[in-house]
Amino acid sequence: WLERHCQMTDLLYTEKDLVTSLKDYIRAEEDKLEQVKKWAEKLDVLSATATQDPEGFLGHPVNAFKLMKRLNTEWGELESLVLKDMSDGFISNLTIQRQYFPNDDDQTGAAKALMRLQDTYRLDTHTISSGELPVEHPIYPMTVEDCFELGKIAYSDADYYHTELWMEQALKQLDGGEESTVDMVTILDYLSYSIYQQGELERALDYTKRLLKLDSAHQRANGNLKYFEYQLAKQNKVEAEESQKEKEKREREKREASDKKGRPADYLPERRKYEQLCRGEGIKMTPRRQSRMFCRYSDNNHHPLYVLGPVKQEDEWDRPRIIRYHDILSNSEIEKVKELAKPRLRRATISNPITGVLETAHYRISKSAWLTAYEDPVVDKINQRIEDITGLNVKTAEELQVANYGVGGQYEPHFDFGRKDEPDAFKELGTGNRIATWLIYMSDVPSGGATVFTDVGAAVWPKKGSAVFWYNLFASGEGDYSTRHAACPVLVGNKWVSNKWMHERGQEFRRRCTLNDGSEALRSQSVPSVMGFAHSDCTAVLT
Repeated sequence: WLERHCQMTDLLYTEKDLVTSLKDYIRAEEDKLEQVKKWAEKLDVLSATATQDPEGFLGHPVNAFKLMKRLNTEWGELESLVLKDMSDGFISNLTIQRQYFPNDDDQTGAAKALMRLQDTYRLDTHTISSGELPVEHPIYPMTVEDCFELGKIAYSDADYYHTELWMEQALKQLDGGEESTVDMVTILDYLSYSIYQQGELERALDYTKRLLKLDSAHQRANGNLKYFEYQLAKQNKVEAEESQKEKEKREREKREASDKKGRPADYLPERRKYEQLCRGEGIKMTPRRQSRMFCRYSDNNHHPLYVLGPVKQEDEWDRPRIIRYHDILSNSEIEKVKELAKPRLRRATISNPITGVLETAHYRISKSAWLTAYEDPVVDKINQRIEDITGLNVKTAEELQVANYGVGGQYEPHFDFGRKDEPDAFKELGTGNRIATWLIYMSDVPSGGATVFTDVGAAVWPKKGSAVFWYNLFASGEGDYSTRHAACPVLVGNKWVSNKWMHERGQEFRRRCTLNDGSEALRSQSVPSVMGFAHSDCTAVLT
């Protein structure tokens, strides 16, 4: 017994240790529960706000990105936290629902959309991170983790320009006192390397030294320090031995390299012009040309439907001739078209210029659906209205295409008509090439989303209920290359459009052919109207 007594004394201390461990467990459970409560409170407020106006809320690019990140990453962290107890009901429900959550590709796509907007509209990282965009909805600033995630996604694509921008923003927010699960050492590691990759040895060295002050044993940083110092010493030695003429040449090359520093090389030769037009810059419309632009009430050659109620017509551009028709669709018609299209929206495709096969492309970011005339009377009425206004036969036209461009959604410069040097994308239709485009704007866009014509420097801005029309082919049947156009990225909001592409067959007596390209005839042709007004008076007159 004495022996047992001695053992029991030990057991008392063992029990005491177990009680201490039990208290630690209780505290850990309480801490965990407190964390879950904070999650619930935060998400309750956020979801309540977001679901009041889902499209408006997701129209803010930061909100869209944070939703992708939240569902793909943060809910997974919450799942791991809750799995520590017996919350089987919640876990099973979450597991079932997670199959519908965004994945890594979706989160990456949202991040790239933000960077695309940043480049196109020349937004600095602070503006995006703080949510200082033209939007009325609540702003939820980006955290250090958000900025770090953007930098990592850019890094995975060897996009060191954006890696630097977003790692610097993450660092600024950390330096500003924001708490984060991402440590400064990790951020500095990415930042120094991305700067080095862009040829700035001195800055890369400075950030590496700052990293080593925080973690002197960091193996990669110590290796980089030696390498950067060696390269810098080598560079300084070469510079010291240079003649004055060589120094001037090197400084000139350095300045040129600095000017070129920035986004990764892009295959698109007209990228700069496209983005300028999206920002409303570089639009080539002289006052003299502007004076020849008019708005009018048009009855389309005394069409019986429009004699007493003519349509409002406005000249948007002269060469190529782009016409806007106001108040083409009512709100109820727009909502019906969207209602029909939403269940069928799929990632939009393009015709491969080499193979002719329909496929998705990184330069067309939107979802689309096709609506036939027999599906609903509204679609049939819209088709007939297009025929009545344009005078073109829609029986050989493609079905009405409905497209939705969310935040960052775009379609880079392209032609609507098929070129001779590529496979016939419309061969199966048997209706010839796309003779004309009718584009209906079914939403207003608070910022971004213009339709720009890169070859001529024209920009047309979305206006709900209006439609723009242009011919893709000259009267000779030759393609009009000045109609090359693009849909600018949506910065804030949600852009809905519908397209109707009319084809050559069936237009033989409606738009007669000529032997020449017909460009002069097109430029000088008159538009039947009831009354015309100078273009500058259009807003006042057509309202």
